[in-house]
Amino acid sequence: MLKQAALIALLFAPLGASAQEASIEDVITNQLQAFNDRDVQEAWQYASPMIQGMFRTPENFGNMVRNGYPMVWDNSDVRFLEQEEFESRTRQEVLIKGPDGAFYILDYQMIETSQGWQINGVQVIPAPEVFS
Repeated sequence: MLKQAALIALLFAPLGASAQEASIEDVITNQLQAFNDRDVQEAWQYASPMIQGMFRTPENFGNMVRNGYPMVWDNSDVRFLEQEEFESRTRQEVLIKGPDGAFYILDYQMIETSQGWQINGVQVIPAPEVFS
């Protein structure tokens, strides 16, 4: 379903749209799809300069996600929840189903850069029992 949504979004995206026009949801969706496609180079493009500086290479970044965030590496049933602005950042909560069939809530920290919205960090929040 996520692949279909991404395909539909691509088909209806205006020609010549820049990365700066991508919404927070678009950026997160595109990175999640890149991980499902095992395209670490593409996923790397959505990481902020701070994240890229910490991991130095797309391969290091991909290994960290694969080992530390299996629900991001192999994700499905993505739903966007609350979005909140604070200081120079925006946080976006995302409900996601991992490869183990469990649901997780991820707190994405987003920043706006000259390249548009980028992911500046992700924290796993315990999901309420209703999603388990």
